[in-house]
Amino acid sequence: MSDNGRVISPETPEALDLGALRPRLPSPVREAVDERFARRGVRLLLKRDDLIHPELVGNKWRKLAPNLRAAAGRTVLTFGGAYSNHLRATAAAGRLLGLPTVGVVRGQELADRPLNPSLARCAADGMRFHFVDRSTYRRKSEPRTLAALLRACAAEDAYVIPEGGSNSLAVLGCGALGEELRDHGGVDVAAVACGTGGTFAGLAAGLGPDSHALGIPVLRGGFLDAEIRTLQDEAFGGPRGDWSLDDRFHFGGYARTPPELEAFAADFEQRHGLPVERLYVAKLLYGLVALAEEGAFPRGTTIAAVVTGSPHPRAADRI
Repeated sequence: MSDNGRVISPETPEALDLGALRPRLPSPVREAVDERFARRGVRLLLKRDDLIHPELVGNKWRKLAPNLRAAAGRTVLTFGGAYSNHLRATAAAGRLLGLPTVGVVRGQELADRPLNPSLARCAADGMRFHFVDRSTYRRKSEPRTLAALLRACAAEDAYVIPEGGSNSLAVLGCGALGEELRDHGGVDVAAVACGTGGTFAGLAAGLGPDSHALGIPVLRGGFLDAEIRTLQDEAFGGPRGDWSLDDRFHFGGYARTPPELEAFAADFEQRHGLPVERLYVAKLLYGLVALAEEGAFPRGTTIAAVVTGSPHPRAADRI
């Protein structure tokens, strides 16, 4: 992959050593005994990526770590909404590693308002903000628009990470998630909630040949299949893994959490003592229960559900 004309990889010589952050890797796997699966002869495991790091939680660590190494000490600029988990994780990483960070925030009107708790946390971690109108934000990946944004932020030499953190390096980083499940053994289906598709693209690539990756999109629109194929092309030069998507469980679109989903998540928390993040993890678990009850998994199937994040009052950007 190239960045600003340089060839970069997670092994770039001047890359940062992230070991001092003490990530918990591989993340733990525990069984969740649940009669909704057991009566179908299906076993449910929880892959606790939410326990990797207290501030770079779950797939945020997996996607950010290779990009932070590639940044090699430069300012990191990235994008997100007013309650972006990705912005918070990037700002926290900047504080922990001593890297300057810039957040391009969707919504010009927010510039004149007091910072919400999420953005206030980013600011406390040292992130500078540049607020843009929604039309400009939609065009942020166009070369001319991106160049103008970098100039406006006085960050022409910054290392740019896309919204949600999904790029080819992130996909390679998430390949370790699939490898950890492959090494665990006995996993027939590895399932994860999908936003921008980077985590899923890497997961599918890292799994063994006898395992299937199942993605549960949290956005409606049916665009994610093409996005995942593009990400795998960029990361690996072609498709990888046996995978499929089931887009029936987005509950109307991103950040939609109707009472039915809220009740399901609260019940799962009570059953298993697992704090359930609502925008991604709840939709994943709901989808798996529904699929099990439909008989979608043969008896004897072992499913590993990836817990990608922890609850937050207003998490609102794509994983």
